[in-house]
Amino acid sequence: MEVLRPQLIRIGGRVYRRNPIQEQTYQHEDEDDDCYQGLVECAEESCEAYEVVQTPQGFRCTVKAPSLLYKHIVGKRGDTRKKLEVETKTSISIPKPGQEGEIVITGQHRSGVISARTRIDVLLLTFRRKQPFTHFLAFFLNEAEVQERFLKFQEEVLEKCSMDHGVDSSIFQNPKKLHLTIGMLVLLSEQEIQQTCEMLQQCKEEFIDDISGGKPLEVEVAGIEYMNDDPGMVDVLYAKVRMKDGSNRLQELVDRVLERFQASGLIVKEWNSVKLHATVMNTLFRKDPNAEGRYNLYTTDGKCIFKERESFDGRNILKV
Repeated sequence: MEVLRPQLIRIGGRVYRRNPIQEQTYQHEDEDDDCYQGLVECAEESCEAYEVVQTPQGFRCTVKAPSLLYKHIVGKRGDTRKKLEVETKTSISIPKPGQEGEIVITGQHRSGVISARTRIDVLLLTFRRKQPFTHFLAFFLNEAEVQERFLKFQEEVLEKCSMDHGVDSSIFQNPKKLHLTIGMLVLLSEQEIQQTCEMLQQCKEEFIDDISGGKPLEVEVAGIEYMNDDPGMVDVLYAKVRMKDGSNRLQELVDRVLERFQASGLIVKEWNSVKLHATVMNTLFRKDPNAEGRYNLYTTDGKCIFKERESFDGRNILKV
């Protein structure tokens, strides 16, 4: 991460900057502590996005989070929670492992409760981002005619370009899985899955039916393009998709769905618009035919697993 371009984390309408940490290897390095120390937050400021309730004992605030992320708030030997409690002068109650519930923050001062809540939100978002994607929103493009044309494209590429660097059958998409991705999600509980289903239904009722006119959108899949800047070193090759009637309805629809899910926090905000494309070749597929989205995966402890990616020469493929 560059110093001038730090990672930005958006929570409750605010933007927080995560400082880069000088990485050193220690025998007993605790990654949760590193993450906590690297957080930059304005926790002493008043935050109207949080619902803080006044009680006879002081103030109280709750945080909904999947149980899989509790351990990152607790930390090794409970150090992260203790540090949070000491620095914010609060008490933090976390459900036992495997039990779903709410994290409860209590304290004598409202500012301390807000500070603890902000830091917990940043920790949760940081470690959620390190989880492998579990679901994705997409439109399937696996109609028989599309599959047939894709298989002809694959056959022609392998016939004419198989001698080009990195080109082989393993990097082609499964024709039955051709799709347009709207966004990737990390859903860590049944409640989050249910929330996603309900949100999709809300989108349908509030604007999808209006945009589509209650009818299927007819699209045209034609032409190919590559993701990066060098056609000689390609990782993703995709088919371009557009509406048959020349309208912008599909783009409007997917952008509004993306916006709704970003606002809910179910999709991390990285782009303001969906790039309409159908992946046909992807070097991720060499080792994992079901790969989708980010290439570097993380263990449940947040440790990065780097997988080397072998690009392919797409210059001749673009001429097919």
